[in-house]
Amino acid sequence: MKRFLLVCVLMAGVSNVAMANADLAKAKNCMACHSVNNKVLGPAFKDVAAKYAGQKGAEDKLVQKVMKGSSGVWGAIPMPANTQVSDAEAHTLVKWILTLK
Repeated sequence: MKRFLLVCVLMAGVSNVAMANADLAKAKNCMACHSVNNKVLGPAFKDVAAKYAGQKGAEDKLVQKVMKGSSGVWGAIPMPANTQVSDAEAHTLVKWILTLK
């Protein structure tokens, strides 16, 4: 019984962390151009996760794209630099995005 309760508590924590990171994405205006499941102006976060799955250095590479902007990877519309996102926030967001399936 104790083990079951521990698993439930841990799963609730994971869910809350995932929600907190989705909230951070909303707060930092990421959702103006992205969504979790569907392309908007930019790619769906799940598509980003699939593209970079298992790639060495993917987190750092994507953090730089969040912070400095990017162009040409997902089409003609460039992603502007996100100056309102701190380095720590960018890491949090990218880690979350890379967990999406």
